Amino acid sequence: MEKHPKRRRGEKFVFRAQAAEPGTAPIAQGYLARIAENNVAPTTEVFAPFRFEGTDVGNISVVFAKQLQRFPRVFVVDFPSAITMNPALQSPEERSDAAAGVLKELASEGVVTGWRDELYPVLKGFGSPPLLCVERAAAQLFGITAYGVHVNGYVTLPNGEKELWVARRSSTKPTWPGLLDHIVAGGQPHGISPTANVAKECSEEANIPQDLAETAVAVGAVSYKGVTEGNLKGDVLFCYDLHLPLDFTPENMDGEVDEFMRLPLSEVAELIQTTQDFKPNVNLVIIDFLVRHGFIRPEEPDYLQIVASLRSGVCA
Repeated sequence: MEKHPKRRRGEKFVFRAQAAEPGTAPIAQGYLARIAENNVAPTTEVFAPFRFEGTDVGNISVVFAKQLQRFPRVFVVDFPSAITMNPALQSPEERSDAAAGVLKELASEGVVTGWRDELYPVLKGFGSPPLLCVERAAAQLFGITAYGVHVNGYVTLPNGEKELWVARRSSTKPTWPGLLDHIVAGGQPHGISPTANVAKECSEEANIPQDLAETAVAVGAVSYKGVTEGNLKGDVLFCYDLHLPLDFTPENMDGEVDEFMRLPLSEVAELIQTTQDFKPNVNLVIIDFLVRHGFIRPEEPDYLQIVASLRSGVCA
């Protein structure tokens, strides 16, 4: 992706969709194409369910299953029927501690990468008691449902039109470097509510004052499930709308954003439809925003399919 120059604060940003590189297939266009990129079905990959008490809570590839097979005191691997935890580990705390020991060893061997020191719960459904907690970097290897919060930070111009604040991810981030993102977004860790997580992320990522962050409105969720980097995983993203003052300018606080820009919804919609410049799951949240705010209307081709496809994964 072409590197775009940084803007001076307040300078109008003109973003143009980039053409496909010579010799590559053209980028599929349209809202449904961006949604489908988050819901890639397995083709040749084989997965086994990660199972607790008869309930499947994740999906584990044969590659990762072979790693877990080395630790029979912690994991019981019967691939491809199911992978469970040793029944001797009876409490969530025991399971979490045992899994942490395995994952730290696998991290030292380079099997688990991008260690965050942040725990994600393994759940039968959101709000249920955690069966165990695992390091965030390993969540996709277990194929568990991960939850996150995404904030649509927008303004309303005097003429009634809306513009959306967009962030460009740092070029040094290990995941999706340089792509466009929300003003605020983050994973949903264990031990904090989504709404409290929004306030925390607003402060850490964009220097949004707490009293302003607390005006963010929970507006629903989107979900998807597909193969990413050889792992089959499903995510649920809690969506929030944050109506910002016209004179507010976000500031990056954690070094994970190269720049913020405010774009008209028409330009955001064009980018989504014609490019892959947004981080893939961000497209879902923004498309949902465009539907709810009447930018995408029933007259749009495939309108009902677009709306239904925004929750292709299990919302549970």
